[in-house]
Amino acid sequence: MTALASDPPALDLQAAQSPLAELAEAHGTKFILATFVDMNGKPCAKLVPVSALAELEAGKLGFAGYAAGLVGQKPQDGDLCAIPDASSFTPLDAVRSGLALVHCDPYVDGKPWPYAPRVILKNALARLAEKGMTAKAGAEVEYFLVTKGDDGSLAPADSKDDGAHPCYDARGVTRMYEHLTEVSETMNALGWGNYANDHEDGAGQFEQNFDYDDALVTADRVVTLRYLLNVLAEQRGMVATFMPKPFTNRTGNGLHFHLSLWNESGEELFPADWDDRHGLGFSETAYAFVAGILDHAPALQVFLAPTVNSYKRTGATATESGATWSTNKASYGGNDRTHMIRVPDPHRIELRSGDGSANPYLAIAAAVTAGLDGMDRGLDPGAPCAPGERGLDAKALPPTLLHAVQELRQDPVMLTALSGSAEVGSYYAAAKEAEFLEWHSHVTSWEVSRYLTAV
Repeated sequence: MTALASDPPALDLQAAQSPLAELAEAHGTKFILATFVDMNGKPCAKLVPVSALAELEAGKLGFAGYAAGLVGQKPQDGDLCAIPDASSFTPLDAVRSGLALVHCDPYVDGKPWPYAPRVILKNALARLAEKGMTAKAGAEVEYFLVTKGDDGSLAPADSKDDGAHPCYDARGVTRMYEHLTEVSETMNALGWGNYANDHEDGAGQFEQNFDYDDALVTADRVVTLRYLLNVLAEQRGMVATFMPKPFTNRTGNGLHFHLSLWNESGEELFPADWDDRHGLGFSETAYAFVAGILDHAPALQVFLAPTVNSYKRTGATATESGATWSTNKASYGGNDRTHMIRVPDPHRIELRSGDGSANPYLAIAAAVTAGLDGMDRGLDPGAPCAPGERGLDAKALPPTLLHAVQELRQDPVMLTALSGSAEVGSYYAAAKEAEFLEWHSHVTSWEVSRYLTAV
C-alpha cells in the first residue's frame, strides 16, 4: 500500500540529525520521549538518551506495533520505526528536568505506516495541499480532575466543588490555582499562547485554551497537553480524565475543533468579501466545506466520538446544571452552541460534536476529508438555523458506537478518509465494533437492578 506522506528524513541523515540535536543541546535536554499515538490516542514512547539521537533519527529504534495498541499490526509484522519530527520538539522540564518530547511518524520497511494517526493526518493535509490549501485548527481540551476511591468510585478532586452551577466559578478556579497556573505557565513557556483557564459546566471540570495553529501542530499539542495534564495532576494526587461522560449526572468532556482554510499565500478562504446568501459572512468555499461535514456527519462521528462512553454524552438530555452542550443532530448555525457546527465569526467554524476521547489526528483528518468532499461536489448546507432552532430536517447523529460504525461502513468517502485507504478504514471500523460488543457482553449494575426481579 502506498502512503501519501514523504520518505523518512533519514534519507539525508546529517541534515535530519542536526536540528533535533541542536534543540536538545540548547535546552539542556538529557532524555527525549520519542512519541506517537495509536488509533485510540494512547501515547506510546521510548525514553531515548540524547547520546542515541542518531539511532532514533535513522529509524533504528523499533516498536513492536501489535503490542503498542490499535495501529494496524499483527504479532508477526515488522517493527514500527519512529522517525522524529524536530519541529515538534517540546521541552518538558515542568515534568522532569532535562526531559523533552518529540512527536514521531511511524515507518515500516522505510515507508510511512498508513495506520499511524499522525501519518493519516499528514496524508489528509497533503490532499488539501494538492488544491493549494492548508488547514489551521484550534482545540478546546476539557477534562475532569478527580480522585478514585477504593471501590472505583469517582469524585471531584476538590471536595468543595459541589455547586449546582459551577461553570466559571471563581472560587473553584482559585482552589485549583497551583495546578492551573503550572499548566498555563508550561504552555506559555512553550510558546503555545495560553489565553484562558476556566472551570467548566461540571463539578471538577476545567478547560485550558491555547492559540490556534497549523492543523498538525495543534493535533501534536493536544496529545502533548493531555500527557502534561495527566502527569502534573498525578503529581498532586489527582487523576485528569478526558473520558466523555465520567459522571451520569454531569456535563461530559468535549473536544471542540475550530477549523479554517487558507491558501498558499497565507490568505483566509472562509470570509467573503460580499454579502453572502446565508448571512454568515462566509465564502462559497466555506459553505461547501460546512456542507461536506454535515453530509458525512453520521459516519464522521465515529472519529469524533470513538468510544462506547461517547454516546452517553451525546445522548444526555440534561445535567445537574440544567443543560447539555452536546448535539445529537448534524445542524449548523451562527453563534449558537446547540449545533454540531457553530459559526462564531466569518473566519472559522467550531466543530462541536467531538469529545475528550477523540484522537485529534484522526478527527481533524476525517473532518478535512468530509469538508473537501463538500467543496469538490459544490454542496450547499442550506440556510443556517435561526437562534433557538434545532434543525428539524438535519441528519441525526448515531445513538451508539455500533450505529456510528455502521454509518462509516456505508460512507465510501469516510471509509477512505484514513490515508485514502478503505483497508485502513475497515480495520478501524472492525476494532470499534469489537469494542462495542465487548462492552455489550458485560452485565452491569443497571441491568441487575432493572431485571433481577422484573418477572
